[in-house]
Amino acid sequence: MFDQPAVRRQAPVPGYDRMLETVRYEGAYPTLERADETVRRVMAALGRELTGDVRADLAARLPLEAALALTAAVPDADRRTGWGFVKDLAVRSGISPAVARWDTGAVLSVVARLAGPDLLSRILRALPEGYALLFGQAELTRRQEA
Repeated sequence: MFDQPAVRRQAPVPGYDRMLETVRYEGAYPTLERADETVRRVMAALGRELTGDVRADLAARLPLEAALALTAAVPDADRRTGWGFVKDLAVRSGISPAVARWDTGAVLSVVARLAGPDLLSRILRALPEGYALLFGQAELTRRQEA
């Protein structure tokens, strides 16, 4: 017999229904259908921003439906700040920037918990400034040296 390498197992991914219930509660959406539309729209927008291992690692921690929405989107060549992300989501969705910001916060705060602190740190390092607040995190800035 030979030794096999240890397989690192992740915790089970919660179901999409549970994710929708959480987003519905946090976003105060009237129906699960509205929460579903919002999750799919925000995950597709995030998929246009993330690439590489960070994108794949996040998809592995999401329920299948959310992971498919994330990975089906083709990453854009243009890098957007957090506010640019919200404005782009508003334009593509035909909603106001205020609603787009609300939707983004409702979904990405849940995504942050599913990702966990280590992956969330990697995600935020991979994105331009302004995304931490969208994920419900403090936006820390580095002191500029003279």
